[in-house]
Amino acid sequence: GHQRQRLPAERVTHFRRFIPKTCAHCHAPLPEQAGPQDPPEDWHQVVELPENLAQVTEYQGHARTCPACGKITRAEIPAAVRATVVGPALASTLAYLTGRCHCSKRCAQEIAETVLGVPLGLGTVSRVEEEMSAALAGPHQEALEAVRRAPVKNVDETGWFKRGKLCWLWVAATVSVVVFKIQTRRGRDGLKALLGAVVGIIGSDRWGAYARLPLQARQVCWAHLKRDFQRLSELSPGARSIGRAGLRAVKAVFALWRDFKDRRLARPELQRRLAPVRARLLRALQQGAQGRDKTSQRFCRRILKVYDALWTFAAMEGVEPTNNHAERMVRPAVLWRKGSFGNHSDGGCRFSERILTVVQTLRLQNRPVLAYLRAALAAHRAGTPAPALLVA
Repeated sequence: GHQRQRLPAERVTHFRRFIPKTCAHCHAPLPEQAGPQDPPEDWHQVVELPENLAQVTEYQGHARTCPACGKITRAEIPAAVRATVVGPALASTLAYLTGRCHCSKRCAQEIAETVLGVPLGLGTVSRVEEEMSAALAGPHQEALEAVRRAPVKNVDETGWFKRGKLCWLWVAATVSVVVFKIQTRRGRDGLKALLGAVVGIIGSDRWGAYARLPLQARQVCWAHLKRDFQRLSELSPGARSIGRAGLRAVKAVFALWRDFKDRRLARPELQRRLAPVRARLLRALQQGAQGRDKTSQRFCRRILKVYDALWTFAAMEGVEPTNNHAERMVRPAVLWRKGSFGNHSDGGCRFSERILTVVQTLRLQNRPVLAYLRAALAAHRAGTPAPALLVA
């Protein structure tokens, strides 16, 4: 079971203490303060919202009539105050709702009015997105440079739309940083725009954009391979034997990797036990490449071209045998695309890739998302750099 997490004392607004006054057994009076022998207190936390969630500050520019000359002098409300009608905390919340929680602009507008009691124009939500996008330009570039330098990264791509035209959302992820970029192309040009000159090892599927990467710089995803072997095992007898041999190899690889991650195997032992699995799979693929079944023949030949890239994880620290990390990172974007059908402008694309980058990176680092968005927007309004997205 999963028990409810206890919020720390600094998050508790009020404490209501129930202290026994007399002993339940002998009815003797009990001390007010806990003693060294007393067990820790039981606890039960109730979370509630205040009646008015949003604070409204009204700035008033008063006018006065001069008793000497009769002229009117008016105090101007500062231009910095007039520049916005939404404070950084509310603005970051609206951007989080649209950019991470997949709310439409109208839905965010409704939440502001219904939940927060703050009626806003639809255009205000759009302007908040534009401002947040500008505030996150620096952190997005910071994440992009960090991922490009990383010795190990996972890469994936998924469809996106701009003005109804198909384009591609690319993602590159390390254990602590994620970056998204929307590109018009899915091929090598899109990969180059994301990563620049390739540094380190890239975990990916077998999409053609990765074909020109050196095999020693790749880790081909075993989860994709498992699905392909499963498909072959359900086809003709000629393909079935290849599929079953592949599924046996997949089962062995995942079992050994699990033992390695649980520290039941050291890396040299992992490599030793993988050697016969590697040899058996190679023989099966070579036989399939020479077989009569055209489907399995083509498949086996494609896998043999990247065969060495199946085993990078066994030798290199930090490399996983699957591309699941990148696919998990891109999943919120896929859900967003299905509900919103992408963006209608270049500015909308920039907001999407920047908010996705910052939110997913902060979540990987277990850092508070809204606090960072609020600080970044406040810094942007003050004309100062955003806080560092990456922690040392």
